[in-house]
Amino acid sequence: MTSQQPTTRGVLGTFLNVPFEPQPRDARAVILGAPFDCGQHPTRIGCRLGPQSIRTHSALVADAMADASFDLVRTLRLVDSGDAAVTPGLIEPSFVAIENSVAAILASGAVPVTMGGDGAITLPQLRAVARRWPGLAVLHLDAHTDAYPIRGRGQYDNGNTFTHAAEERIVDIENSIHVGTRGAIDVDPIVAEARAMGYEVVPMEELRRRGLDSLLAHLRERLSGKPVYLCWDMDVFDPSAAPGVANPVWGGLSAAEGLTVLRGLAGLDIVAIDVNTVSPPHDPAGMTAFLAGQVMVEAMAGIARRWLNR
Repeated sequence: MTSQQPTTRGVLGTFLNVPFEPQPRDARAVILGAPFDCGQHPTRIGCRLGPQSIRTHSALVADAMADASFDLVRTLRLVDSGDAAVTPGLIEPSFVAIENSVAAILASGAVPVTMGGDGAITLPQLRAVARRWPGLAVLHLDAHTDAYPIRGRGQYDNGNTFTHAAEERIVDIENSIHVGTRGAIDVDPIVAEARAMGYEVVPMEELRRRGLDSLLAHLRERLSGKPVYLCWDMDVFDPSAAPGVANPVWGGLSAAEGLTVLRGLAGLDIVAIDVNTVSPPHDPAGMTAFLAGQVMVEAMAGIARRWLNR
């Protein structure tokens, strides 16, 4: 087993019970697990277990899809390629494994749809996707910007993903947007740092003032015609909807609001989907994993409709 190859290690079934294909050939979208976290959180380590929990609870999502107006799985020829061959806590070798696994999916012509894992998994994915899609814009929904300072040369964690992305110049910063930022007291300094890098930031308070319709109109205007990397951190939801995350922050989106946002992104050219930060040890009844599966399906539905309308 090499770091370029996904692995079935720990996989006890597939997302939506789709076929397992470690080397997909004619799929339009491919599921990939990234069961990795940095192991640095002082109290809530568990995102490494996220992919399998999402797969397990996707059975509930599949039941809810029974009355859908079109067959998402068939339209996308959806398959599950297993998990990238990562080792939690070993950052750089795991980044190589994730990057190579995503690159292989892109080389097959499919859209990668990944399940984390903590927010650190986004950086190696961005490296792979940016090579395939120059001018890549990021739409990042998260309670945090993940654009925090780098505390030492070559230092990686789940809080500085987009700082590294800016330094490596792998994204179109001027057209990349962070949505949902908030904090217990004051997030203005953190927002200011991300904006100083060139990112647009829409904090949760601003989102509430503008309303979802205004936000969606703005996102469609800014991102239309661009290749979009959709990064959805599950802590953008309020803990009442998604308690099982690494860094819960009160005041987030309700489940209904989050799904409205996803449906409002229809028509954008989403070239990669990254759903992360499900932490099963903190997820009563698996409801966060269930919701993460629904997020993935809603995001893929937009891609499927683009295929149907071609």
